[in-house]
Amino acid sequence: MKTEKETDKIKKKKSISFWYILTGGVLKEDFVVKHIRMIILVVILFFFFVGNRYTCLSKLRKINELQKELEYIKYESIDISGQLTGNNRLSQIEQLVKNQGLELESAKNPPYILRK
Repeated sequence: MKTEKETDKIKKKKSISFWYILTGGVLKEDFVVKHIRMIILVVILFFFFVGNRYTCLSKLRKINELQKELEYIKYESIDISGQLTGNNRLSQIEQLVKNQGLELESAKNPPYILRK
């Protein structure tokens, strides 16, 4: 014959339903009561990991945005550098001086090098 304890366990196993879990009856079970500290630790770690993952993903998104912005700024810098190089040519400078109406001419004689 089965003992009274065994029959109670069988009844408890059969009586677990959605309503039993929803009303909190499962929290009175022996297993839950014995391992409540471990369950709480696992739940806290779960929330910690989920929060950490969210923070990590948001930082990765921000890094990607900043890298795209950096690429755009690099291309813009190269473009400006090319324009500046084009404007520094002697023929370009002479044309700009002529367009501005300045009465300047390029030197006819080469510069002198003075020795100490």
